[in-house]
Amino acid sequence: MLLRGILLALQALQLVGASDLPAGSCAFEENTCGFDSVLAFQPWILNEEGHYIYVDTSFAKQGEKALLLSSDLQAEEWSCLRLVYQITTSSGSSSDPSRLNLYVRYEDESFDRLLWSANEPSDSWLIASLDLQNSSKKFKILIEGVLGQGSATSIALFEIKMTTGYCIECDFEENHLCGFVNRWNPNVNWFVGGGTARNSHSVLPQDHTFRNELGHYMYVDSVYIKHFQEVAQLISPVTTAPMSGCLSFYYQLQQGNDNVFSLYTRDVTGIYEEIWKTDSPESPVWNLAEVEFSAPYPMEVIFEVAFNGPKGGYVALDDISFSPVHCQNQTELPFSALEASCNFEEDLCNFYQDKEGPGWTRVKVKPNMYRAGDHTSGLGYYLLANTKYTSQPGYIGRLYGPSLPGNLQYCLRFYYAIYGFLKMSDTLAVYIFEENHVVQEKIWSVLESPRGVWMQAEIAFKKPMPTKVVFMSLCKSFWDCGLVALDDITVELGSCWSPGKLPPPPGECTFEQDECAFTQERRNRSSWHRRRGETPTSYTGPKGDHTTGVGYYMYIEASHMVYGQKARLSSGPLRGVTRKHCLTFFYHMYGAGTGLLSVYLKKEGDREEVLLWRRRGEQSISWLRALIEYSCERQHQIIFEAIQGVSIRSDIAIDDVKFQAGPCADMEDVSQQSSGYSEDLNEIEY
Repeated sequence: MLLRGILLALQALQLVGASDLPAGSCAFEENTCGFDSVLAFQPWILNEEGHYIYVDTSFAKQGEKALLLSSDLQAEEWSCLRLVYQITTSSGSSSDPSRLNLYVRYEDESFDRLLWSANEPSDSWLIASLDLQNSSKKFKILIEGVLGQGSATSIALFEIKMTTGYCIECDFEENHLCGFVNRWNPNVNWFVGGGTARNSHSVLPQDHTFRNELGHYMYVDSVYIKHFQEVAQLISPVTTAPMSGCLSFYYQLQQGNDNVFSLYTRDVTGIYEEIWKTDSPESPVWNLAEVEFSAPYPMEVIFEVAFNGPKGGYVALDDISFSPVHCQNQTELPFSALEASCNFEEDLCNFYQDKEGPGWTRVKVKPNMYRAGDHTSGLGYYLLANTKYTSQPGYIGRLYGPSLPGNLQYCLRFYYAIYGFLKMSDTLAVYIFEENHVVQEKIWSVLESPRGVWMQAEIAFKKPMPTKVVFMSLCKSFWDCGLVALDDITVELGSCWSPGKLPPPPGECTFEQDECAFTQERRNRSSWHRRRGETPTSYTGPKGDHTTGVGYYMYIEASHMVYGQKARLSSGPLRGVTRKHCLTFFYHMYGAGTGLLSVYLKKEGDREEVLLWRRRGEQSISWLRALIEYSCERQHQIIFEAIQGVSIRSDIAIDDVKFQAGPCADMEDVSQQSSGYSEDLNEIEY
């Protein structure tokens, strides 16, 4: 991730020769080391004197792109990809900044995955560090520079380096310091020690890596301190992939001095947690520290030294390393958020109810024109509270989730639907319980909700002790009681929202922000339209979108069309691959006059289109899931075609389109569930 504030001088960077760099790396001294510009776009230019490549407005226009593509790579072991780059712009042109994007292109996927993006201009070189999880898949690195506004705008790459290991590891022998950055303080800072520079007022040690004066390490010296409690911080790159194991490092303290050396983690919301601190005087040699470290979501590691005066001595640090094996052979398994998630298709998963009787019932409703199906597929199971068998004055239904470890940030999401209640208060609420079922606090409740629409709720929380999430439905008075439906509970580690969160991959589109890469040949009243809420015509169309219940979807407005008129929505170009792909989406076809919804495959260079999937006539008042398995080795597009039916009550809508590599995982289940609606899955080979 981008580490703001790293200032590197070009002339200070000492790089090994290009021939010594590992695969996926380049110093751009004499050539581009197997990285090639994509011919359909602007080229990356190698500087005449070497050192870097660039694209700028001297030969390219605003909005134009330059793409750089690596050769085939493989990361069978965990690897760290580092990028040294710079974005410059003319003053006063920040409204449309230049952008540098880094994608990974896997061999079996028809789209590229965005791993990192930056658009902040700088007057010096910056470092981005990205963890690449080990995988047997071959892939390519794709670097995209998009020029922004300004007459003197440029994007430059100084070095790309891919090495085996974790990005938080460092022996401080390279001048970029592995992306670690000192938080500037006027009086006390981390400096590079060792090598030929030994001019400190303190007697500093030899480094630990080589155990001689030529090696390097980081150190903090108290000689310039002017105030009590002066603090120096050395901050790691942000982790970009989940990891858990043992973080180890070597440190040395000047014996008998009044200083405090601590290790913290900090997540993207700025929350600190201390995970280690020196608790006794150490011997004046290199000491090994081993710390249990878990980063289920992006976070930084911060080495902090606090001095109480100018006689605090020094603290030195070297050889930071990480192992996925827990320290001292600990066998505790990391918490998996999947344990606390459930779509209720098979059972209650790890959820349970009070012993005195079931308040929540697992049900499956065949969707029709009057009753909605589940949220997962429209054809599956969900939970229903306050059914006709249990609805009575004073009724309470509690659904307990599994135990969640303390001191972790959680994001809880679920879908609910309300039917028939006169008053919304306490219709559905979410509580945090301690392990012994003692109520800790209410963290969410329904305030107001449209009836009969699957709505998404999203709650972030963090508690110091192990807790359980409890869903509670209350029926205070028989005349107030209705039905409460619950489905698709998911728990993720990390914040529900983070400032550096990347957009969804190009293979997914919820239509929440825009139409993604989908296009239409024409746009008029009879085209596909992006909408939220109900459609204008009664007795047709959805009441809300599938993603959140209050978001956007794409639909055709039948009252603007004539019988047999078509509207076509085309995906962006998809790269051909030899393996199977699974296209999933949700469709809504409700209305007595509903027409036809078809999905076509259009291969590059062919005039004919191949039919992949089709539905005719009214299907359900619910959103239904479609899965289409297909293969295509050439570049292609997917086209959604809706045809107007015999009356104005024939709105057709789609939402949550997603392309996935590999076959459709639940093909058999869907085929069985969809009997009576014609097949819900087609398998096509080309």
